[in-house]
Amino acid sequence: MIIYYTAVDSPLGRLYLAHYKHGLCSLNLGEGAKDKLFAYIKKTFPAAELKASKPDLEETIRQLSEYFAGERTDFDLKIFLSGTDFQKQVWNGLVEIPYGKTISYGELATRLNSPGGMRAVGAANGQNPIPIIIPCHRVIAADGSLGGYTGGLPIKRKLLDLEQQKFTPTLF
Repeated sequence: MIIYYTAVDSPLGRLYLAHYKHGLCSLNLGEGAKDKLFAYIKKTFPAAELKASKPDLEETIRQLSEYFAGERTDFDLKIFLSGTDFQKQVWNGLVEIPYGKTISYGELATRLNSPGGMRAVGAANGQNPIPIIIPCHRVIAADGSLGGYTGGLPIKRKLLDLEQQKFTPTLF
């Protein structure tokens, strides 16, 4: 099994992307993003061989560039998710949150027929292997505070501001 990866500069800093033959399997951002990518691949795909290859990720890079330019509000990419059934249910629920909108962890839990399961939803949200594309940044705490974010709260704030047109990033 070969997993191709590359790094690309973005308005949020350097992003690390990984692609398995079935689709994008990882996007890492924030401090330690490269180490997080390698650790995730080693844990999730222990037999995988990692190879640097930008051409395998060109479509992902193009769509991310359009997103950061404010020209794209959703993604049309093949993705390959590795996780529990519950995690996949949460990640699929994240994709249903409209661009520029936010919901609380509790509201997402209710939408997934798991009222009272906001902590479990939060944990699954935090394990999202493909942030931005699977928009876990759109989930906030019930009191309106940001909650957490795997890439760091400043990045979450920038993503929310971008989607609400309060932030104009410098493109790739």
